[in-house]
Amino acid sequence: MTWLVRGEDVLAVAEVAASPRRRARGLMGREDVEGVLVLRPCRQVHTFGMRFPIDVAFCDGAGIVLHLSTLPPRRVSRPVWRSSFVIEARAGSFERWKLQAGDVVEIKG
Repeated sequence: MTWLVRGEDVLAVAEVAASPRRRARGLMGREDVEGVLVLRPCRQVHTFGMRFPIDVAFCDGAGIVLHLSTLPPRRVSRPVWRSSFVIEARAGSFERWKLQAGDVVEIKG
C-alpha cells in the first residue's frame, strides 16, 4: 500500500499515476476518490469530465508544496513550472489535514 505522508503523519492512502495513459485519465468519470491521486510528472491539471471539486497540491522534486488550489469541475489550473508532481484529493481534504504551501510531503510504500 502507498501512503501520502507529512513528517510522521500519514495523511491518506495514495494512488500513483505514473504512466501517460493513467495521468491523462486521472479522476475523470469517478464518483469519488479514496485518499489521493498522485500525478507524476505534472505541472498543470484540469477537471473536465470530473463529477466533484478537488483540492490540488503542486509539489517540487523534494516534496515541498509549492501551490495549493481548489478546482470545481470544468476548470483548468494555472501551470506551476517548478512542479514535479501533483496531489489531487476531494475538495476540503487539505483543510482537514492542515496542508499548506511550504509543507514537505512524501509518497511512501
